[in-house]
Amino acid sequence: MITRQPPAMPPADEHPDAAPLVARSDAPSPSPAAPLPSASRLPPLEASRTVPPDEAGQRAKAEARARRDAEVRGVSSVEEMREAIKQASRALPHITEVPRVRVLSAAEFRARAREGLPFLIPRAIARWPISALGPEILRERFGDVHVRARVGDYIGTAFAADRAMLDTTMREYLDLAEATEGLPPYLGNLELRELNSMCHWPTYFEKMGPPRFWIGPAGTVTPLHSDYDDNIFAQVWGTKRIFLAPPHHDEFLYTREANPVLFGSPFDPESPDFERYPLARQATLIEVIVQPGDMLYVPAGWYHQVRALTFSLSSNRWARGKPFALQGM
Repeated sequence: MITRQPPAMPPADEHPDAAPLVARSDAPSPSPAAPLPSASRLPPLEASRTVPPDEAGQRAKAEARARRDAEVRGVSSVEEMREAIKQASRALPHITEVPRVRVLSAAEFRARAREGLPFLIPRAIARWPISALGPEILRERFGDVHVRARVGDYIGTAFAADRAMLDTTMREYLDLAEATEGLPPYLGNLELRELNSMCHWPTYFEKMGPPRFWIGPAGTVTPLHSDYDDNIFAQVWGTKRIFLAPPHHDEFLYTREANPVLFGSPFDPESPDFERYPLARQATLIEVIVQPGDMLYVPAGWYHQVRALTFSLSSNRWARGKPFALQGM
C-alpha cells in the first residue's frame, strides 16, 4: 500500500504569544470626546491578534522539540550550534580528498574527529558477521520482515512534508526493485532490528542512536543534505559514491531547512546545473568511493550525497551528544 509520510512538524512562528486582554469592571469608560491614540502608540498588529489554538499548539510542540534537541546535544540552542559548526568549518584546512586512516581505538577516533574533517577507515567492519554473508540472506532469512520503501520521485521530494512510501515485505521489495525501470525503490533510514546482532559497532560515540539501514540496487540515491549530528557510516555490501561539502558552503548550495538538524540542497554534484545554481561553482565537493568493509566518519554539518553503484547494504549511527568539532571550544 502506498502511503504518504506524515507531515513534518511545522516551524515555530516567529512572533511571540499575545497576552490576553482582560476586561476590568472598575475601569472608567472613555469619554466620547477623548482623542484617539496616535498611530505611534497603537500596539503592533501581530501582538494584538488572537493566536488560533492549533497554531499555538504547533508552536508549543516546536518549542518543546527545540529544547529537547538542544538538551540531547548538550548545547543551549540548536541554531547557535549550527552557526558555531559553520564558523569552525571556515577555519578548517582545504582538502581535495578524504583522508584514509588505519583502524582506530575509541580515544584515537575522538581525537581525530575533533579536528572537524571527514575520514575513511578501510576494512573497519570486515569482521562483522553480516559482512561474511551475502544479499541472498535478505530474501532467504528476512523475506517476511515488514519494511517501508521510498518510491516514486523520492529524490525530488526527499525533504518534502510528505512523500510516497510503500509498506511491504523485504521479499516483495526485492522483487519490485528488480522489476523497476528508472529510479529504483529504496529502503532508506530504516531500523531493522533483525540485523542488529550481526553488526558490531565500535564505541566511538559515548551515546548514539539506533542503527539505521540503507538497502537497494545500483542507482538508489540520497540527495545532497546535511545532518547536524556526527555520523559513522558503515558500507557492508556493495560500493557507493559519496560527495561531501563543508558546512559553511551552505551559502553556495541553495539549502533549505527540513527540520532544525536537517538541511537539504537541490544541487546535484553528479549532474551539476550551474545555470540554475551558479553559486554552486564556488562550493568544494569531495568525492569518495566506499567499498565493502569501509567506515566513513561524516562530521556534523557536512553536506553529503550518496549513490549506490552496485546493490548495497549500508548502516549508520548518529551521535547523541555535542558534535566533536565543538568539543574543544
